[in-house]
Amino acid sequence: MAAEQKSAEVTDWAARIGWLVGLALFIALVYWLMREGWKWRGTLQGDLPELPTAPEDTGPARLSMSGRYHGSTTAGQWLDRIVAHGLGTRSRAELTLTDAGLDVVRPGANDFFVPASQLREARLDKGIAGKVLTEGGLLVVTWAHGDRLLDSGFRSDRAAEHNEWVDTLNDMINKTETEGAR
Repeated sequence: MAAEQKSAEVTDWAARIGWLVGLALFIALVYWLMREGWKWRGTLQGDLPELPTAPEDTGPARLSMSGRYHGSTTAGQWLDRIVAHGLGTRSRAELTLTDAGLDVVRPGANDFFVPASQLREARLDKGIAGKVLTEGGLLVVTWAHGDRLLDSGFRSDRAAEHNEWVDTLNDMINKTETEGAR
């Protein structure tokens, strides 16, 4: 007796499409909730003043660097991301340090300027909210904005530049503090 031939099992397309639509709606809901959380964080940080812009004449450049801006956080709290005024947006960045301060030009995002009197510290670190690197792989600049201290994280295209930036920024900060104490 020959085995009876059976046809292939028929796919239940309605159920399969229903599951795919349900999954797509679930993913859309998760992304929408993440976006609303980002907007809510920006609302909570609404007391943060507008970002300063660079003055017309900042003087000659002491240092310049191209690389990436990885975000800003509340100083000392590397996971508390600041999103107000576009500070949470990662982007390419061109940094220029002059005697007037630190000019951060970000194509596709808000540029900002940190006056020399607002700079507090520069250090090498391994991470900032959303970005973790090897030890010393991130240049972190602490600065005062309004009544808050912020840490902003940068990574140069040439990481060897970081040490020079830390030394120059800290020398400049110490010099500004010494002159301000007189």
